[in-house]
Amino acid sequence: MLSPRSLFTEILDDDDSFRLFCSIAASGESQGGWENGRISALVPESQRDLAPKIARHGADEDKHGRIFNALMRKRGLAAVPVPQDTDYTMLLERNGIGLAHARLRQDAALTEGDIVTYLSHSRVTEQRASEQMALLLKHFGDHPEIGKAVKTIARDEDNHLAYCHEELLRLAALGHGRRIQRILRECAMAEIRIYRDVSLAVMTHMARVLNWPAPKLAVLKAGIHGVYLYERAFGWRRMVSLSMPAHRDALGGPAVAIA
Repeated sequence: MLSPRSLFTEILDDDDSFRLFCSIAASGESQGGWENGRISALVPESQRDLAPKIARHGADEDKHGRIFNALMRKRGLAAVPVPQDTDYTMLLERNGIGLAHARLRQDAALTEGDIVTYLSHSRVTEQRASEQMALLLKHFGDHPEIGKAVKTIARDEDNHLAYCHEELLRLAALGHGRRIQRILRECAMAEIRIYRDVSLAVMTHMARVLNWPAPKLAVLKAGIHGVYLYERAFGWRRMVSLSMPAHRDALGGPAVAIA
């Protein structure tokens, strides 16, 4: 029977599929670290109080990349090139979601509108990250090899999501509410499509590595399409709502080191 636990256990137990999974994850986290690092350096004067929080977000993402690389090293594995069709972060940027890398490579300060765009994009993608890590935490939080890493990353992703909610509510109170809601919806609709495409690509690559039979891959792809249809019709709403988190000022301190 196919289930998230059985599927990920199969990926985890095979060195080649585990290396591919960790390589994809490490690449995405490292890219997110770079993006946040650049944004923190370019924050406009009107939002300077955000700079250390954005830097903390970037430091967390860099840490996650190191964690995935460390998991590979423990098995004596080296990272492999990430297939372009599995590069979630790159595909989001290519589809105009978030701040363009060409803009982040410049030295000119961002605008307050750019910060609204950044936080709105992050609110959507951190929802996805938090949910994915919650699923892994449920099934593998006590796993002897990856449990500690899963707990660390899951905690950080929850903090990132809380931070996005709180800061967007603050900006909405400053008069950016309509812009925030428009960008959130645009980002959510694009993200669910890109997430579907990346999920299909990842399953196709995993099927090749693990020699899955065609019927198994077909069932998995049907499930991915089913999730997409649900999210397209209803699920996107969870990505655009804003509520004050129980954990306030979630990124108010330094990045938590790997325990």
